[in-house]
Formats: sequence, C-alpha cells, structure tokens
Amino acid sequence: MIAVIDYGMGNLHSVSKAVERLGYEAAVTSDPAEILAADGAILPGVGAFGDAMANLRDTGLEVVVKEYAASGKPLLGICLGMQLLFTESEEHGRHQGLNLLPGRVVRFQGKYKIPHMGWNDLEFVGESPLFRDVKPGHVYFVHSFHALPDRKEDLLAVTDYQQPVTAIVGRGSLFGMQFHPEKSGELGLKLLQRFLELTAVRVG
Repeated sequence: MIAVIDYGMGNLHSVSKAVERLGYEAAVTSDPAEILAADGAILPGVGAFGDAMANLRDTGLEVVVKEYAASGKPLLGICLGMQLLFTESEEHGRHQGLNLLPGRVVRFQGKYKIPHMGWNDLEFVGESPLFRDVKPGHVYFVHSFHALPDRKEDLLAVTDYQQPVTAIVGRGSLFGMQFHPEKSGELGLKLLQRFLELTAVRVG
C-alpha cells in the first residue's frame, strides 16, 4: 500500500488516483500507524510552507514523516511536499522544515513572471533509479519558491526558468519532485511509476 499523507494541504485526490492508475493501492491517510506500515509514502502539498509545517506539527505527522524517512522505505515529496524536505524556507518569514535534506527554499527574484507556471523541460544531472529507461521531456510546474540543496549530489534534475531551478532531488530512498508528476502526462507518470517500483508491491 502507498500512503498519500493527509495533513490538510495537498492535491490528495489527483495523486492517489495517479498511483491507482499505475496499478498500486493508494490510501489517503493521516493515521500514523497506517503511514508507518505503508510500503511507500507520498507527501504532497499545495499552499504556504509555514502553514504546511504548522499542520504537520499540530497533527503529530512531522514526527511520523521523519520516522518514515528514517525507516529507509521510499518517500516522495511533491511540489510543496518536496520543499518541506529541506532545512528551512523564507516564504512569508523564516520557517524550519523537516530537515531531511540540507538546503533552503527561496523566492524567485527577477523581472519575469512569478509564479513559475507551465510546462518546462527537465534536464537530468544525476543518476537515479527514477531515470531508468526514461528520457527527459516536459513536465508541469506551479511554484513561486524554489529549493537550493546544500549538497550537489542531492540534485538529480533541473529545469530552466531564467536560471537553473531544482526539479528533482534525492538521497537513498528519499525523493522530491518540484513539478506535479500526476499532471505531467506520460513523462510524469513514468517518473512516478519508477518511484512506485522501488516499493516492490505492484498489484494488478
């Protein structure tokens, strides 16, 4: 079972439906025991970083997500969920994140359209099981803030939006995608499928 973690913020339905379309059982859940028992977990997110972290703390799920990550089972953060994996964010003040990956989240700066919204090319810059038999292409982004990983080796893919922008990060069985794989056509679903394959629990 794949747990889609419900902490009150996120496109839970579209993510869970994408998981099911790929042949896996998905459960949208905020139950700690169910999350910790899952074969893989997804942390989605839409909204503000500070509000998301407050919800995670208030529901007790901050500890659960950290415990899950420490278990070594596959965990994927999507969009805001990816940003939450980092140490801190400057969105509407300074907020501490989950600190599962060292780095910070900053606002786009420049005379160009913000938020970054639409289809952009991926460029793979690291090696990952997510990329097995996958060719780069266009995926769908919607964000005003972007992550700056401290460790070069945690950066797996970038896109260009007036500057190189972190698109995929990963270390061990922990991954993050700034774009929405569930809204990114064939390429997005292929990348999500590669993540799900790491759980080795395909059904159907």
